Amino acid sequence: MTLGTRGDVQPFMALARGLLAAGHEVVLTAPQRFAGFVAGHGVPFAGVDDGPMRLMDDPAGAAVIEGGMRARLRQARIMPAMFTQVLADCWAVASHGAGAGADVVVHNGQIIAGQHVAEKLGVPAVLALPIPIYVPTKEFPWPGVGLPTWLPAVANRATFLGMTARRRYSAGSSTGGARTPSVSRAAADGTTRCVDRTTARLRCCTRSVPRCCPRHWTGRTQCTPQATGSSRPRDEALPPQVEDFLAAGDPPVFVGFGSMSGRDPSRSTALVLEAARRAETRLVIGAGWGGLDSTISGDDVIAVEDVDYLRLFPAMAAVVHHGGAGTAGTAFASGRPQVVCPFIADQPFWARLAYHRGVAPAPQPQRHLTAAGLASAITTTTGPGIARAAQELGHRVGAEGGVSAAVTALERAAVP
Repeated sequence: MTLGTRGDVQPFMALARGLLAAGHEVVLTAPQRFAGFVAGHGVPFAGVDDGPMRLMDDPAGAAVIEGGMRARLRQARIMPAMFTQVLADCWAVASHGAGAGADVVVHNGQIIAGQHVAEKLGVPAVLALPIPIYVPTKEFPWPGVGLPTWLPAVANRATFLGMTARRRYSAGSSTGGARTPSVSRAAADGTTRCVDRTTARLRCCTRSVPRCCPRHWTGRTQCTPQATGSSRPRDEALPPQVEDFLAAGDPPVFVGFGSMSGRDPSRSTALVLEAARRAETRLVIGAGWGGLDSTISGDDVIAVEDVDYLRLFPAMAAVVHHGGAGTAGTAFASGRPQVVCPFIADQPFWARLAYHRGVAPAPQPQRHLTAAGLASAITTTTGPGIARAAQELGHRVGAEGGVSAAVTALERAAVP
């Protein structure tokens, strides 16, 4: 069960394909908007309401995403109502829908009721998330927002307190503590004690990136490499028009901001085109959910939408992205230099990690992004130091076997 953008869904789809290949039955539950995307890759799908994903469908939602603290507070007030139908749909899938009879519930913790569903079904729950936000650590501050990196160790641990409280509210307590009301109404008859049945917490992130998996995490918190395996059949090539574009000249630069549309997509597209002109590079634009113009084409530019990044990125001179966890994991695996332009949430965390790992120049926050700054950052990636570090990291990530490691961990978790 996963809730979020394509970057949240694609790793779960790669994991689902790995489980299917290992002989298991799998149902992937995600927002309805991904029905065609998932089913088209041979994975059984059960959709739930899009919920908060609708914030990304219009300029008003983009303003909330890019806005300051006042916008975030406004978002906090409207979010509960957005989850009501999501939670009810999750229970319907698990109780009498495609997921009925499940032996284990794997979820990404994004308030999608995985913990509650598993409890009511009486099966183990596994929290699998490529962001280290649930288990406190002294090695870095909570990655959910762009907190300073210079905080002392004790302060780093303290920044996780808010997330710990939220997790306890979502999961409940061993004495029947607070439960998300809509889940209780949809799933409960009032007689089941709220028991923490989380068998394992899988931190699905490459071990080759420092600070992703703190050394002191033990017990139920296991670090497995991110499931960055391709969601497509191994013999499937890139679309012919993309292959033709790649063959027509020097390796291009990819620029895509995923599901982060921004307040003015047309302005963002113009900025990216001007940056590519200044950097004298060919360009592949990842259109996403309207974040950049999908109609752009020319001798030196092509727009793509439903393309497997794990196949596309290695052919790029550099990868410019927003720093979403799924895209960042794929970029690390590609072996190509990066430029990270974060919007919100955990994206500044990944931007700093890429910079400190030596595979990217300094982060280029979206609020301050200019064509000149982006062009300069792209040009910086051509230096031998960044290119060499990126290639080395790609080799290390490729050797980790993220999908197979996660499948093995889940098989262990499912055994009573």
